[in-house]
Amino acid sequence: MSAQNDNASDTAQTLTIERPSLAAQNFRLFLQNPGAVGGVIFMLVITVSAILAPWLTPFEPHEIDVQAIRKPPSADHWLGTDLTGRDMLTRILYGGRVSLLIGLAAVIIRTVIGLIVGSLSGYFGGVIDFFGQRIVDIMIVFPDIFFLLIVIAIIGPTPWTLLIALGFLSWPFDARIFRSQVLSIRELDYILAARSIGTTTGRIVRQHVTPNLMPLVLVNMTLNIGVAIIAEAGISFLGLGVQPPTPSWGNMITSANNLSLIQRFWWLWVPPGGVLVGTVISLNLIGDALRDILDPRWRAS
Repeated sequence: MSAQNDNASDTAQTLTIERPSLAAQNFRLFLQNPGAVGGVIFMLVITVSAILAPWLTPFEPHEIDVQAIRKPPSADHWLGTDLTGRDMLTRILYGGRVSLLIGLAAVIIRTVIGLIVGSLSGYFGGVIDFFGQRIVDIMIVFPDIFFLLIVIAIIGPTPWTLLIALGFLSWPFDARIFRSQVLSIRELDYILAARSIGTTTGRIVRQHVTPNLMPLVLVNMTLNIGVAIIAEAGISFLGLGVQPPTPSWGNMITSANNLSLIQRFWWLWVPPGGVLVGTVISLNLIGDALRDILDPRWRAS
């Protein structure tokens, strides 16, 4: 009898050891998605290249070569030069620092504000939910360009202005998404049971609500970084974004602002445009893969 118990115990222990953790399962599923893996590789290459830009190119982003104005790609300038003779590859690498920083910082701002407002509204309901959603409604109908002009007039047209404006303009959409999720989470049986036995709100939020909400937050942030980078490019096209000579992918594309330049000097807009599009697609592929893995409903489908 004792031998049988020992064998059963060994078998259970073996099964416990051999069972992969949830994180390992999710990581394996992620690796099985070629689009997501390709997106991660692309983002790593772009991010590392932007960080190591001073060591990857012999030129400075503002360095002008009057003898190489609007030159096509060559051995000296791999991606050509712009309208004033600045090396395009160098400016793309340094511009990546600005565009990626704006995208990441703007998403952090919108996520933090949206998470606070949405979670409070969804969990507590009542008066808090009413006033929280009225603030969201006001922010959504407020003209974006008008708000951007006010911020630029007060602070000036800098990258910091742009990331702050993008973060504050877009948090209401995140707040509604997070509120909807929290409304569902708070009605789960084990959370209702925790309330019934007197568990404090802080402990419920920390141990139950937050873990259920984090997958949505992670996926939402990944997808929104690409949205913020595209928004920066659009705002730069209007002349309200990052101002020259500071490079960003958005204002580099804007430099080819007429049909003649677009047709004759393709290297002014194709390389920065390609990097921007590749970044957005990569982030979307990563976000879609995370959603499929972390949301059981999507995984089942």
